[in-house]
Amino acid sequence: MTNVLIINGHQYYPSAEGNLNKSLVNQAQALLTKKGYNVRITASQDTYNVSEELEKHQWADIIILQTPVNWMMVSWSFKKYMDEVYTAGIKGALCEGDGRTSDAPKKNYGNGGKLKGKKYMLSLTFNAPEEAFDAPDEYLFQGKSVDDLFFAMHMNFRFFGMEALETFACYDVMKNPDVENDFKRFEAHLENQLFSIKKSNLRSNS
Repeated sequence: MTNVLIINGHQYYPSAEGNLNKSLVNQAQALLTKKGYNVRITASQDTYNVSEELEKHQWADIIILQTPVNWMMVSWSFKKYMDEVYTAGIKGALCEGDGRTSDAPKKNYGNGGKLKGKKYMLSLTFNAPEEAFDAPDEYLFQGKSVDDLFFAMHMNFRFFGMEALETFACYDVMKNPDVENDFKRFEAHLENQLFSIKKSNLRSNS
């Protein structure tokens, strides 16, 4: 069976209680469980055990990071989670240092990942409208994509040897939410990205 770790990276603010991110986590859990996946959930805002979180990453075949975008990046609670859990994982649980050796100290930086063959997916909620991205005439992002904005986060997972699934995003969630359509798109995205992997694995193992 395929193992999936879902990390809810929400950070509570009076104006953002996290209901959308929590609902997306619950939706993913329900859909994945129905399809026969083993699912574990961590909320970075809650208390967690570093050793247990490292074990979850080793256990998982797929990691889904569900997070709001706060100041163009992940929430403070997930950044804290990274600083604690991922830093501890450098000692062999997630990677073996930074991949360099004394024989070649200037080469292969970031090539020490121990999670090769595992996949990850970013699922993001934005205040920004979708039209703000991939549009050269838009002031802030200047034609950059969502994945351009989250390049650093992609590199964090790549540092562990993981491979990216296609990013999902909900846009304009504060001023012009379209939650019903977001849920429909999310289900279709999971079907396309995760369930197709399982079908492919079943065919290759038959």
